Amino acid sequence: MAYRPQRTSLPPTHSRSWDSADFFAAPRPQSRPETRRSSVSSIASFGSSYSTLSTTQTTATSVASRRSSFMNVQQLVQQRSRSTLPPPPVFKRLPAAIYECILQQLKIIHSERYIQSCSTCYLRDLYNLALTSRGWDRAVRIQLYDSIPIHGPDSAAQVKKYKMKAGVRLKLLRRTLRERRVLAQYVHELQAPGLLSEKGEYTTEIIDIVASVVMACPNLERLVGFHPTYNHTFNKLAHALSTRIKLKEHVWVIGENKEVTARSQYQLPPGLMDKAQASSFIQAHNAWTSLTTLFLCAQPDAVLEHDIFISIFERLPSLTHLAISSFDIDDFNDDTLMNLPPLISLRLESLPGLTSNGLSRFVSSLAATPLRSFSLLNLNISSLLLSKVFASLNYLTCFAFAQETCPPLDTSELIFQPLFASNTLTYLHWDILQFPEPAEDHLAHSIRANGFPALRSLRAPSDPYGSLQVLCKPRPQITLPSDKYKGSSSPSRPSATNKRNTLHAARAAAQARLEAARKTVLFKVVVDEGGLVSQIYDFPGFMGTIGSQVDYVLKSDVPGGEEALAGWADIGGRSERAREGCTGLWNASHPAGKKWWWHGERERWRRVGLERFF
Repeated sequence: MAYRPQRTSLPPTHSRSWDSADFFAAPRPQSRPETRRSSVSSIASFGSSYSTLSTTQTTATSVASRRSSFMNVQQLVQQRSRSTLPPPPVFKRLPAAIYECILQQLKIIHSERYIQSCSTCYLRDLYNLALTSRGWDRAVRIQLYDSIPIHGPDSAAQVKKYKMKAGVRLKLLRRTLRERRVLAQYVHELQAPGLLSEKGEYTTEIIDIVASVVMACPNLERLVGFHPTYNHTFNKLAHALSTRIKLKEHVWVIGENKEVTARSQYQLPPGLMDKAQASSFIQAHNAWTSLTTLFLCAQPDAVLEHDIFISIFERLPSLTHLAISSFDIDDFNDDTLMNLPPLISLRLESLPGLTSNGLSRFVSSLAATPLRSFSLLNLNISSLLLSKVFASLNYLTCFAFAQETCPPLDTSELIFQPLFASNTLTYLHWDILQFPEPAEDHLAHSIRANGFPALRSLRAPSDPYGSLQVLCKPRPQITLPSDKYKGSSSPSRPSATNKRNTLHAARAAAQARLEAARKTVLFKVVVDEGGLVSQIYDFPGFMGTIGSQVDYVLKSDVPGGEEALAGWADIGGRSERAREGCTGLWNASHPAGKKWWWHGERERWRRVGLERFF
């Protein structure tokens, strides 16, 4: 039976109205006969002060009494109404922080690797939770639209129902955001991975649909997992993103332009890009005053000239994290490096235009002073440059170095030991593919000589003799439980086709060194009783240094990955390797049946944040 509040019966009151104008009105003066006005004139003048005082006291007493009685009636009405109302629900009295904690825990449950769930299952639970009450609806609405995942292909049932060829969920989302502008204000992140065609490419139709969704989100901060190639032609998605003034992250994948390639056959740079192409790319950065993270990657034969780099850096006042990869020697070189703004994180990868001298000048400049994370990958630099990097960057906490050949060391110059030293470095990734022994010996000597007092984590996939492993904390086990399911892998050097050690092989080699150390006898304890040996205890050896503060780490930057460093293929996220995708079967025990828990089969996708690349 529906609840109906009862009418409250008020106590009997005076017939006087409780209108506020009457309540605060002054009493009216008494009328006197004209015949007695002359006889009492002297008395009136004599007692004028007394009568005024008496009238004021009477008025104040009347107002106070009426006000107190009015307040008593209001309190009585409130008490009786409260006694007849039912108690409010429990969730209605909870603060907003409790809702946020519950929703955060729900997200963690669905995103754990050992949980066979996916983003579709997570969104379904949020939707059902929002239907329970208005309080939950207000809390879930922000969580539901703050980060919108559109993972994998559309289900066949949706395509058949709405009679659309592609982008069914994106079009439905676009319609919702256009009709309800309040919900569009909540959207800060749009995740759209796995929207490739059968040929593994982004079709123009999908790009245009994603661009229209971006235009419907005025507060969009990042587009995750959807990075089509930009080849210096008009692109609706690039134009839509250029209008988002609150954008914080962006990834440029520069592709080949046929006109620029044809022009390069008879013309030398600069000037391979025409003015319209250069102006269009530069103007795309004009509104990005809030952009903090920028990735620039070039495909083979792609061109992005030196002057354009400088122009876009000048238009990004909030830029603090920058990654640049695979540009030609004429596009990004030492002069371009010297024009970088002050950064906190910098990743330079496969840039033949950079030299040791140019990098040495950069780390000594004011622009490099605030660097806390620095990555030098496949640049073929010298050992003395590494020494200067550690000595010049006073705030450096994370450093990654990887290249195929051992960095050369000029022995003709005077070298002070330890060669490498940094008081602030806490994390070091060190990976040299071919003949790493000379450089590793210098690094091991530097660690042993307390050149890195703050170092806590060391990752060295190429450590053939364990010269770095022996300086770290002893560990009982290095291999992971999942390694036994990856087949046999030789701990020897990688082949020519596999240019870098996988972490699985590195862990196998480190575990073999650890077990070999256990087979040796470190020392013996002999128990002598009256000249007779009663017991002999053998204490096995171990791999490591007692008292060391450094952890020997052989895990990937990307959870579940085999490469140590996050690569450009991991930008946005990766799908987990599983025999079957998620259909909601893990929740099949629900009493509502298959119609409630089932959805179209989709791969389990895990996001990889751009912060893992630094």
